[in-house]
Amino acid sequence: MRLSEKNLSLLPANVRRPSYDRSRIAASIVHLGIGAFHRAHQALMTEAVLDSGDLAWGIVGAGMQSSGMRDALRPQDGLYSVTEFGADFERISVVGAIVDVLGGAEDAEKVRLLAKMSDAGTRIVSITVTEKGYYLDLATGKLLVQSPAVAADLANPAVPRTILGLIVYALRNRRAAGLPPFTVLSCDNLPNNGKLARAAVLAFARELDAELAAWIEAEVRFPCTMVDRITPATTDADRAHAAERLGMEDAWPVVTEQFAQWVIEDDFSMGRPDWTLGGAVFSDEIERWESMKLRCLNGSHSTLAYLGQLTARETVAEAMQLPLITGILDALWRENREVLQAPKGVDPADYVEQLKQRFRNPALKHRTAQIASDGSQKLPPRLLAPLRERLAKGWPSPAIATAIAAWMHFAAKAAYAGGALSDPMSAEILAQAGKSAEAAAIVDNLLAIEKIFARDLLTHTAFRAEILGKFVDLAKNPAVATAGQIRVRV
Repeated sequence: MRLSEKNLSLLPANVRRPSYDRSRIAASIVHLGIGAFHRAHQALMTEAVLDSGDLAWGIVGAGMQSSGMRDALRPQDGLYSVTEFGADFERISVVGAIVDVLGGAEDAEKVRLLAKMSDAGTRIVSITVTEKGYYLDLATGKLLVQSPAVAADLANPAVPRTILGLIVYALRNRRAAGLPPFTVLSCDNLPNNGKLARAAVLAFARELDAELAAWIEAEVRFPCTMVDRITPATTDADRAHAAERLGMEDAWPVVTEQFAQWVIEDDFSMGRPDWTLGGAVFSDEIERWESMKLRCLNGSHSTLAYLGQLTARETVAEAMQLPLITGILDALWRENREVLQAPKGVDPADYVEQLKQRFRNPALKHRTAQIASDGSQKLPPRLLAPLRERLAKGWPSPAIATAIAAWMHFAAKAAYAGGALSDPMSAEILAQAGKSAEAAAIVDNLLAIEKIFARDLLTHTAFRAEILGKFVDLAKNPAVATAGQIRVRV
């Protein structure tokens, strides 16, 4: 038996399910990049709004690259389950906020998606993609116009495939029809994500039509947000657990932690749901919330992932059992807190203690390999930003240097094995990492990648010495996979 609208009444009594009439929902939100995180986070908080009786905020989700989510959820009428785990807590809910799912490579799906975004009833277009989904050179802020995906969208407005093409062409359609623009709500794990989305959308629009770009610049709202909920990729074991709890099959359930946080800048052009009903916070201190989360959570997560990959730790919880890793994380958190401006009323020390508990949660099989992806995009905001603030004060940063050195070892390990990295700059990183087996040469070759480190860090003598020292320390540690592969001159 499959989870679906007709089978809702057959769910066990302890499974939470929609309390409202789903046939009365207005689908006013389109979400680009529907995946586990969105369904554990924004969609679940929207579910609380619908449960309150405000049925104006249903979601149409869209997969940007794959039809997998569409094929899983359409037969289930958009329903899916979320299992939330704490140290001694488990709760399972069936969520009804997603009323339709589009996606896949077929032209017809893209046409349907563009039409829905262009429709007067769409009031918010939200986004959860990776850094590379914006097609911006993060070092220069320029649109990657030579990208095949961007070039294809510029040439073919009828069937756009990138978030930029979809948003700009939908806004162009609305402008031509005399409709107000929807709000573009970035829910990505990036600093100033609303500003980044605005820059990318405007850059794409300027390639098409200067007047359209000017209209978007004046009329469209791009609020910033801070999002936080650890949500591993779904496994077959998760599917089996959900089926046992539900008494029926859910093709793509979500497993997540008990903690969830969403801080939103309150700047919407066509109204918004009252997401505070689901626990969200509207704030004018988004940058401080973002900075604390990116540096304390994401920066330590990346560090843990690289070290975990180097020490055969498959999950975050397993990595937190290794004193080598926890000692480095404690030092990293201290360095970050020394240059952190926390939001009003938030104690960074309490925040870090909460992170430690979350990372140790054994119920979440959050894979270090998943977190270690896209390092070229993640290093600058998560580790290099606080590093530069410390360098400006003349302070040493041994823990941050260790974190960057761990990424370098991670890259060298892949290069020596003849493997690949899940990273948009994989080819360049592997080429630089694999040029030499000498520790000093590896450090210099990777620091020379200006799109990641820029010129200032390569030429900063004190930092270069600090990172080389930490790189050598890892190369001498027998617990690290690359020990014995990298030559260290005594």
